[in-house]
Amino acid sequence: MPYWLILPVLATVGAILGYPLYWLFKLSFERYGLFELIQHKGVGVGWANFGSVIHDPVFWHTLARTVIFTAANVGLTMVLGTLIALLLVQVSSVIRVLLTTGLVLVWAMPPVVAVQVWLWMTNFENGVVNYILTKLHVGDYMQHDWYASTFSMLALVTALIVWGAIPFVVVTVYAGLSQVPGELVEAAEIDGARPWRVFKDVTVPILKPIFLILTSLSIIWDFGVFTQPFLLIGQSRIDTSNYVMGTYLYEQGYFFHDFGRGAAISILMLLMVALLSVFYVRKMVRFDEVR
Repeated sequence: MPYWLILPVLATVGAILGYPLYWLFKLSFERYGLFELIQHKGVGVGWANFGSVIHDPVFWHTLARTVIFTAANVGLTMVLGTLIALLLVQVSSVIRVLLTTGLVLVWAMPPVVAVQVWLWMTNFENGVVNYILTKLHVGDYMQHDWYASTFSMLALVTALIVWGAIPFVVVTVYAGLSQVPGELVEAAEIDGARPWRVFKDVTVPILKPIFLILTSLSIIWDFGVFTQPFLLIGQSRIDTSNYVMGTYLYEQGYFFHDFGRGAAISILMLLMVALLSVFYVRKMVRFDEVR
């Protein structure tokens, strides 16, 4: 009966995702450029597209950069989101409502709008970030260009992504904290456990499934992120030195009009994310079996 109950959902997801995935796989084994696009017919090349991508040093440099970029995004999102969720438990109801409202507004802001706000804030001519840092005597940041180096570009993208992703983590972890039995926390405090030990030995084991789900989702979202780096860095400044997988895929598939190669990169990205997802799903299954 459970399988029959989820069959409509599986059929719907299969219909929505199956057809595009079929054409993506088909396209990855074809040479499909502008000429083939006009003819609506690709030329079969076997595994040539995958071989071309795998033997491309730019792909491996981009992959390494994306792994570090994703780890930084996910780590900061999870740590800051958990800390804010713990803060919500301690503050008064009025402050909690204000903080939650602000988080929801951040979460509801479309990425394109958020990018425009951040571009204005970090503008080297009249950006508010440079003005505030200079007024606080942090340094002379007047007309400082935050997009002059690869590190600062990707750091700004990371800040924007983490800023937009924190609300989801905060709301989810806060909901999980409400399920932590108060008597366990009280017993640990009576035994002399400090707040850090209470969190580590009582709260974390109970919230482990939530942390696994949030980490898995964050990895999936951040590994293939495209909107924020593409719009914030700007197409004119995007090159091989600041590629992440999303922008690398766009450049290869659309800018250079090599749709077959772009499809091959998409398949490789899909396989990588699938492997990571399987790892976290297995962790969750083992945790449920232990419980």
